[in-house]
Amino acid sequence: MLPIMPIGPRAENPTAAVERLRAAAKSRAAHPRRMRVHQLRTMKRMLEENESRFLDALGHDLGKSPTEGLLTELMPVRAEIDHALLHLTDWMDKRPVKTPLSLKPATAEVQARPKGLVLIIGAWNYPLQLVLAPLVAAVAAGNTVIVSPSEKAPATAAVLRDLLPTYLDSALISVVAGGKDCNTELLTHPFDHILYTGGERVGRIVYEAAAKTLTPVTLELGGKSPVVVTESRNVMAMARRIAFGKFTNAGQTCVAPDYVLAVGDAAHEQLVRALPEAIREFYGEDPRVSNDYGRLISEEHASRLQDMLAADLQDGAQLLVGGRVDAHHRYMAPTVVTGVRADHALMQEELFGPVLPILKVETFQEALDFITARPHPLAAYLFTDRPRFHRAFEEQVQAGAVCTDVTLLHAGLTTLPFGGIGASGIGAYHGETGFETFSHMRPSLAKTDQVDTLKVAYPPYTWFKRKALPKML
Repeated sequence: MLPIMPIGPRAENPTAAVERLRAAAKSRAAHPRRMRVHQLRTMKRMLEENESRFLDALGHDLGKSPTEGLLTELMPVRAEIDHALLHLTDWMDKRPVKTPLSLKPATAEVQARPKGLVLIIGAWNYPLQLVLAPLVAAVAAGNTVIVSPSEKAPATAAVLRDLLPTYLDSALISVVAGGKDCNTELLTHPFDHILYTGGERVGRIVYEAAAKTLTPVTLELGGKSPVVVTESRNVMAMARRIAFGKFTNAGQTCVAPDYVLAVGDAAHEQLVRALPEAIREFYGEDPRVSNDYGRLISEEHASRLQDMLAADLQDGAQLLVGGRVDAHHRYMAPTVVTGVRADHALMQEELFGPVLPILKVETFQEALDFITARPHPLAAYLFTDRPRFHRAFEEQVQAGAVCTDVTLLHAGLTTLPFGGIGASGIGAYHGETGFETFSHMRPSLAKTDQVDTLKVAYPPYTWFKRKALPKML
């Protein structure tokens, strides 16, 4: 077992934080562009000056190698900060819109205004990125923010509690303890926006609590993200990309491939041959000693996956590669299972771990029907050489994102919105989408009083006005 790291500084009381930052939001102290820029630059400096502390914490919580920590946690946040700094002036500018002839002379525009007080509830699987990336958007939009990091990643949460109040303006941003009791108390208060990242069950609790105060929410949930594979000309490229998406962070990624639908015998045989080879390329013959393979978040999570795997292996599924579990040390080898059926345990809920079931289907349409009969996933992936399959996949599959011949990487693009649909989430963020999520896009209309062209719209409504009005609008 890894040693337990200290909890870190005492976090602010949730109710006290709400009252203090609500007052700060009313003062509009976070509104000026210079304040937003200062906070963003300071956040970037915090990441640069404390890179090793963050990477050590991620290694403790999830067994992430320094390179994986950089690639999946620090670099995406830096990209969000750089993108926001580059475009903030344009995002904050008023956006003129056209007015109809009947309203001229007049001007109409939309302006992004800060919503006020924002709550960000982070997740344990990417405990740094999933706190700081939405924080970048909320700060860029001019809000005061309460951050609730996941208590299941205690080392990262401790570093955040220590560094965020030190670097950022503590009058505008607070870090609370996180965890069930803390979040329950927070959700009794009204906010101007809540962003929650995590599972569907808790997402429903957050949504219900927010409804009581009519608080708008962004829910980043998950689901069973499918991969559809047809026979490929470049088998190893396909296998590497699926393995990378699945086994990064030991499979604990909300957009990780959750299962594969292999269309036909040829595609199935290619996967069976190539996936074990790709796993060996990445992590060697024994992934347990690889410096680049992570660990599960808890013993309980490892035991859950072990039990599901064992049940399906007893019910006809076959182990292709992996299967070794050491729950005490939070280890599960990269595992691929064939012969899986829709009624198997591995297909009943999001796995969120390094187990990849492969199901064989006869036709491409059968694969599409399988996906569309289930709740909308956060991502859906297609590997095929046939362009007509691209069109059918994009037309029929409803998912938070669809990707062709690649997995996972779309979630790191600042220029793409990131979010789900239906059971996989509500709303989106990243880049300009995140800025708008935490802004009220307020419309305004101004009209001169020197010329009153609206007389035709005033009562009494004569025969002439009834004829003229439809032509003017």
